[in-house]
Amino acid sequence: MQNWPAKITDLLSYETHFGRSDIKCFSDRPSDLNVMVKQSVARNRQGEALVCDEVRLTYGALDAQVDAVALGLMAHGVRTGSRVAILLGNCPEFLIVLLASLRLGAIAVPINVREQTPELTHILNDCGATVLVHDVDVADRLPPQPDLPQLEHRFCVGGPVAASKDYDSLLTPSGELNAPTVSEEDTAVILYTSGTTGQPKGAMLTHLNIIHSAMHFEMCMELGQGERSLLAVPASHVTGLVATLFTMLRTAGCSVIMRSFKADAFLDLAAREKVTQTLMVPAMYNLFLLRCAVEDYDLSSWRIGGYGGAPMAQSTIQELSEKLPGLLLVNAYGATELTSPATILPLGMGTKRSDSIGITVPCGEIRIVDPNGNDVETGEHGELWIKGPMVVPGYWNNPEKTKSEFQDGFWKSGDVGSRDAQGFISLHDRRKDMIIRGGYNIYSAEVENALTAHPSVIECAAIGRPDPVLGEKLHMFVHSTDATLDDAAVKAFVQAHLADYKTPDFVTLTDTPLPRNANGKIVKAILRNQL
Repeated sequence: MQNWPAKITDLLSYETHFGRSDIKCFSDRPSDLNVMVKQSVARNRQGEALVCDEVRLTYGALDAQVDAVALGLMAHGVRTGSRVAILLGNCPEFLIVLLASLRLGAIAVPINVREQTPELTHILNDCGATVLVHDVDVADRLPPQPDLPQLEHRFCVGGPVAASKDYDSLLTPSGELNAPTVSEEDTAVILYTSGTTGQPKGAMLTHLNIIHSAMHFEMCMELGQGERSLLAVPASHVTGLVATLFTMLRTAGCSVIMRSFKADAFLDLAAREKVTQTLMVPAMYNLFLLRCAVEDYDLSSWRIGGYGGAPMAQSTIQELSEKLPGLLLVNAYGATELTSPATILPLGMGTKRSDSIGITVPCGEIRIVDPNGNDVETGEHGELWIKGPMVVPGYWNNPEKTKSEFQDGFWKSGDVGSRDAQGFISLHDRRKDMIIRGGYNIYSAEVENALTAHPSVIECAAIGRPDPVLGEKLHMFVHSTDATLDDAAVKAFVQAHLADYKTPDFVTLTDTPLPRNANGKIVKAILRNQL
């Protein structure tokens, strides 16, 4: 049985949190995220905390800027429990506003900059954000003020925008910061994840959740002070937020921020900044192998290549091991509700166990159950139920979903997998109807619900179509008797209502009904076979 080293497991104790008993936790941990950050500032004040383009901030400078923005937020009414929405791409201001919100005991709500107006309206109203900090590039998609009755202040990064104040007006260089008392069970971040009903639901990531996930990455990837992690995935996604930003804050390391991923720019930046660790989707590794001469870059510092969100092809693993022999590939499986990882592949197993998503993280517990909730035998398939201090307590303002997706302290993932005699877990099917396109989760029902609103669409079904670079692309089957409806119209309609990555890549139009079973449900297996 593969286990984590005793130096990790000896640090565990059983505790009760969120009304869930017998949760394995790290006994020696920061009491909250503010304490965790202050600890890193104290031990690495002169070391780099953040690099983005020409901006370089030491831990001391970052700490000062966080205080300045926290004072500005406080002057605009932000208090313990207030929600501060962050609609920013990868940039220094994202991290600064995030930490400033936490410093006030407020709740940060990062939002993907690719969301469209209807989604933004729902998220901002659902979380009750009173402050929004946004990029100038998304100004044209912001909901009008009357549609956001709880939103009191808007601040823009990158230039002047009507109805928004300049970000610099938040910077308050002096004043007394009222440091609140924060419990580790308090919500620190709300991340909205698309649901099968079509309405995003807000997973409540607590201080306890994020600290344990950062410590899991730290210990299982054997990270220490001086690490430099390249943020190439969105900071607003749980992977970028936790696996890079908070993990570097835990280890007093440096987050090297890419505003947007480009294969050649990624390798150039990784070499120039002597990056040691990454966590990305396999599509990103595929892209730089396909488009770049890896041997032209000095990547000798790059030690850990984490990946998740989709399986990595064996050919990709083989090519990476040949071209970057010093890079340890580490598969990690997680979800927003898990604050990122639930399993991690132990170091050195990247090529030996490429079939597996790894073993359960030290503080985690995974049951593999049959449809009745009974544990299956070793090697048999079942649904993964996951427990631990990294599992969120539930969804913001959504007790019904919380009740249906959590049971006896476990989150019911909906993913089908198995565990072998050595403890390695393999996934066999993804969460029902979910498509993972370049690391972005797309729920079929969300796209289907949006497209069904088109007057010419009778019914439709979204299918994941295998793609060697992105993992999957989105293929829509559309039943319509309108001869004037074409692919372009279908794509344009979806794009107007949902984030751009949810726009179909392919469309099949048919004037006959889609296949259904005896219960009247569309049989997507038949549609997949047609592809």
